Amino acid sequence: MTMDVIESAAAYAQNIAADDSHGYDQAGRWGPDYDCSSLVISAFRKAGVPLSCTYTGNMRGDMLRCGFEDVTGSVDLNTGAGLERGDVLLNHIHHTSLYIGGGQLVQASINEHGTTTGGQTGDQTGREIYTRGYYNYPWDCVLRYTGAEEPETERAAEHVSVELPVLQRGSTGEAVRAMQILLRGRGFGVGWYGADGEFGAATEDGLRAFQRVKREETDGVCGERTWSRLLKG
Repeated sequence: MTMDVIESAAAYAQNIAADDSHGYDQAGRWGPDYDCSSLVISAFRKAGVPLSCTYTGNMRGDMLRCGFEDVTGSVDLNTGAGLERGDVLLNHIHHTSLYIGGGQLVQASINEHGTTTGGQTGDQTGREIYTRGYYNYPWDCVLRYTGAEEPETERAAEHVSVELPVLQRGSTGEAVRAMQILLRGRGFGVGWYGADGEFGAATEDGLRAFQRVKREETDGVCGERTWSRLLKG
């Protein structure tokens, strides 16, 4: 399963880089054009990882919550030795790319004007989104998908009292965060900010989607029956 996710994400990024209908743009960054972070995030979302991060600044924390491990200590960032296919290379302020193996990475770089917005849709230069040899940007960390998200999903139950509080839009706190972690662990989104303990519109949408799949009343309220289904998986 883990290797399927990695291969799917890497292949997605490679296919985007090879298709000139996709270029670089920060204004329309979730397809058909991408920027550096939306490309990497989209690749793993398409592979089934329920990421809610939206840019380089919140990628590391969200990825660690979604089955990635920080393996920076086992990689030589200067040479790339120790990297594996599917590794995420991250500079949390400026840039990210996806390592695809064989000393190569895929990255979204810049548009045809040398700017981040205002270009034509699609790759006008062949280097807006492209495959190139490894280099040290410099990267802050290397994140590797291992699928080890279940422990956090299980730990989420520890924040839920025996009473299983009824939660609905507007609720806040650790019980909400636990519910959000459980939803994400089951493959349902809770919004850009992830498991933040705030029961907003995106969390309600995710909960309703979960309820539909479980053939429950889709009221967007996490009561006893929904809690039971969430905890059982």
